[in-house]
Amino acid sequence: MPQAKPQNASRDRVGQDLDTIQERGFITFAAYEDFPPWSFEEGGKARGVDIEIGRIIAQDLGVEARFNLVAPGEDLQTDLRNWIWKGPIVGGRVANVMLHVPYDSNFACRVEQVVFNGQYHVEEIAIAYREDAYPEDPPVPAYFRFDTVAVENDSIADFYLSSFPGGQLGHNVRRFPSMTDAMQALSEAETMAAMGPLAQLEADLQDGLAVHTPPLPGFAVGSWTAGVAVHFAYRPLAYAVDDAIYAAIQDGRIEAIFADYGLTYRPPELR
Repeated sequence: MPQAKPQNASRDRVGQDLDTIQERGFITFAAYEDFPPWSFEEGGKARGVDIEIGRIIAQDLGVEARFNLVAPGEDLQTDLRNWIWKGPIVGGRVANVMLHVPYDSNFACRVEQVVFNGQYHVEEIAIAYREDAYPEDPPVPAYFRFDTVAVENDSIADFYLSSFPGGQLGHNVRRFPSMTDAMQALSEAETMAAMGPLAQLEADLQDGLAVHTPPLPGFAVGSWTAGVAVHFAYRPLAYAVDDAIYAAIQDGRIEAIFADYGLTYRPPELR
């Protein structure tokens, strides 16, 4: 007997169009779990900057926001396959929108099943440090020839420091399971500095710590833009989500979310 074709899967499996979402009264978002300050669970409820942006989108569409906090896969393409255009192998189903998707034009051209839009923030790599360790000049990567620095294991900052010319910094890099753990080590003076995305450093700043964004020689991906992803078959939904984010950037609602979490906001270039 012939096997069912993939496109014959139920509509719950492959997402919903804008009209269906508005008729049923809710929109579903996929956001990463344990990813403060962007998305995390607190008191049994989803919280974070991305969660608030999802609520803005839902409000503008006139529907309820529902969130599925998901574990990151091996890479972004796996996450998009699981949560936007195909669905996970075991358990769960695709969402209407995935939040906090880094935008890269070359990658976007390769993944035809997804529309990448709704860019809402420019992220950048920064360095947090102990003010008592650097009372005059904040540290730059060259300092880590002699000073210890905490990073999240297998992160962009980890790869950058590990590949620093001649491997000169490797013996001073301390790796932790998460950026929160790295910042905890910094606050407890286990290291002199920590390196990672600015918002994640700012989220865990404590008394006696500071953060800055120095030049990073040879760092091709020192900054990137976060946006959303929508199934390619639902372009009216993608356009509506993009319009909602654009309006929230223009009227200051997204900047206010960042301010509420004590974070620096860098808007992308407006269209």
